[in-house]
Amino acid sequence: MNYQPYIPGFKPADAGPLARFLPALEDGVISGWLSRQTLTGNWLLDPFGFSPKLALEAARSGYRVLVTANNPITRFLLEIFANPPPESEFIAALADLGAIKKGDERLEQHLQSLYLTQCETCEKQIHAQAFLWRKGEDVPYAKIYECPHCKDSGERIATDSDKELAMQIAGTDTLHRTRLFERVVSLKDEDRMYAEEAIEHYLPRPLYVLGTILNRLDSLNLSATRKRALTALLLLACDAGNTLWAHPAERPRPKQLSTPSQFREDNLWTMLERGVGLFAQAGSPVVIEAWPKKIPETGGICIYEGRLKDLAHEVKREIPIAAVIGSVPRPNQAFWTLSALWAGWLWGSEAVEPYKVALRRRRYDWAWSATALFAMFSHLDDLLADGVPVFGVMPEPEALFMTSALTAASITGFKLESVALRTQHDPAQVTWKSGKKSAPTEMEVGVARKALHDYLSARGEPVGYLHLHTAALIALAEVNALKKTEDEFDFAMRKTQSVMEQALKDSHEFIHYSTGEGIDTGMWGLAKRDHESLSDKIEVAIVTYLQKNPQVIFLEVEEELNKQFTGLMTPSKGLIYAVLNSYAEKDGGSWVLRKEDLATARREEMKTVFTQLEEIGKRLEFKTTVKEKTLIWLENGKPVRKFHVLASALIHRALETADEQSAIVIPGGRAALAAYKLDRDPDLKDRLKNYRLVKYRLVRSLLDLPILTRETFNEQIASDPVEKSTGQMMMF
Repeated sequence: MNYQPYIPGFKPADAGPLARFLPALEDGVISGWLSRQTLTGNWLLDPFGFSPKLALEAARSGYRVLVTANNPITRFLLEIFANPPPESEFIAALADLGAIKKGDERLEQHLQSLYLTQCETCEKQIHAQAFLWRKGEDVPYAKIYECPHCKDSGERIATDSDKELAMQIAGTDTLHRTRLFERVVSLKDEDRMYAEEAIEHYLPRPLYVLGTILNRLDSLNLSATRKRALTALLLLACDAGNTLWAHPAERPRPKQLSTPSQFREDNLWTMLERGVGLFAQAGSPVVIEAWPKKIPETGGICIYEGRLKDLAHEVKREIPIAAVIGSVPRPNQAFWTLSALWAGWLWGSEAVEPYKVALRRRRYDWAWSATALFAMFSHLDDLLADGVPVFGVMPEPEALFMTSALTAASITGFKLESVALRTQHDPAQVTWKSGKKSAPTEMEVGVARKALHDYLSARGEPVGYLHLHTAALIALAEVNALKKTEDEFDFAMRKTQSVMEQALKDSHEFIHYSTGEGIDTGMWGLAKRDHESLSDKIEVAIVTYLQKNPQVIFLEVEEELNKQFTGLMTPSKGLIYAVLNSYAEKDGGSWVLRKEDLATARREEMKTVFTQLEEIGKRLEFKTTVKEKTLIWLENGKPVRKFHVLASALIHRALETADEQSAIVIPGGRAALAAYKLDRDPDLKDRLKNYRLVKYRLVRSLLDLPILTRETFNEQIASDPVEKSTGQMMMF
């Protein structure tokens, strides 16, 4: 396995429209990967069509990207992001909509009246930002507002008039619900019941608003550009109007159509107004055409509105694909079902027809995912020449997601080239190459166990299950043992999980740090720890880099570390920040090594600490001696206390030679880093219970005490515990 560096990106300033359903990806990853490739040609294929921003980034890097997009919603988002209407068109479109008459009222005034409430403080009528509901109840229990008159704001109890208004709107719900239902499927359609179930996740008020706007939209005489702008805003309202918005936001990225116990109903007209800036700031325009229209060699996007299997033979004749890129999709019943619903509302039942299967399916498990990915990789195998790289980004990685993707690719002949994994909160980056299928081999516990042991040994510290599981998956994929030809995916994946359990549980090599029974809980480590920890290696690497490069930005540090620690060893941003905060300080946008942490300064300070410890020992009537970096207090020629003096937070090194008489002395600036390491390393935390961590500053303060005895000394060194920094970044 030729592990590649994890490619860091930038979190976007704004997550953008429908962000809770689309892959949570960093900007710059795809362009970073492409810049490291030597490709023959500039045609790329995104067979998933799941992430508009990914395809756009590749196109803006000068590539021609062929995207298969059978989901009408993600296809529309790709089109609108590629060539967004000017902000003026969004503003004008919303103004045109608001000016339509509804009886004697302007439509904007009418729809806003549905959200009227009374300010609790000044008692004036204002528009609520949202109402809060409990699942199964007929009226809201609370509201959220910001009064423009007295500035009172926040969450307040719903009044009787708030509840009466909700009940009044619900009185006409059947009519509006039926009209919206018929935009998706006909009354006689066999998929009627599935559409009805999906629409149940909308309250009467948002359905009334959406239905009223959609009815007026058909009669508006808008230019094509302005209609695209208004459709984009309506898509936001469609998402804002359902009951999947938990309050508080306990489930920010829903995967199932399941209404939470408490949820938020937003003011949809306000959401339309907020949407103007979201779409209008989508980035530089990109040429985008529907297949088979041509796009320029300088870059652009060609959309194939269908499935990959229908495209394979056409593309093989006309387009030489240089590489495959894409965000590997996680099963998402909520988004896929709602996409079918929204497509019908926005464009009619004809738009739903090719995607209607999303309405029917209620359960997507990982075996289904593996089967779907197997079909995709099989069609890719028909389409690609041998040796074509496939770069897949896997958002929200977890063990079974990794199993489904690696299994599907392995049995279709795609050779696993690299897996780079930072944390369970960051997308995994996987590279395959197309090639010939190999005969499957028997899945052996011994292969998995060796991979687990080798990985933990190399890491030198306990790790969460995802990394460990992935290490074993890689080993099994390399010998093509993830699935036999005759096995169903469900059976193969259960067998893989069983092998993992046997490898970990039926051996005394591993220790499980967890209160749970499942192997996927807590952390795993080796019973015999005999290598330097990854966190210690990261600390050394960062300090070395800072010494050689006096002024650096975070991204430079991160990229350098990712080159040194590749694949499953990729350091987390949290660890990097913990080390930087310990040794360096910010100077504008750059990190600079602190003056006291320059090598010469630290050497002098360590000498001072040795001198101070020696003086304290003499006051307590001990003789002292120094052995390497350890100062020893002696009584009657025998050691009674040992001080391991460090300039770093490499505590594990000190513990290798420590005994019951030892104390470890570190600079105060290392205390937060040491606490951070203890939090992420249960083995280190357990071993350190028998020892005392002492800060330099405490040693200095002891010299100033007028009275110091052997008894009070022990009390004093326990008075300044090592604690986490209050400004600490992420734990992992």
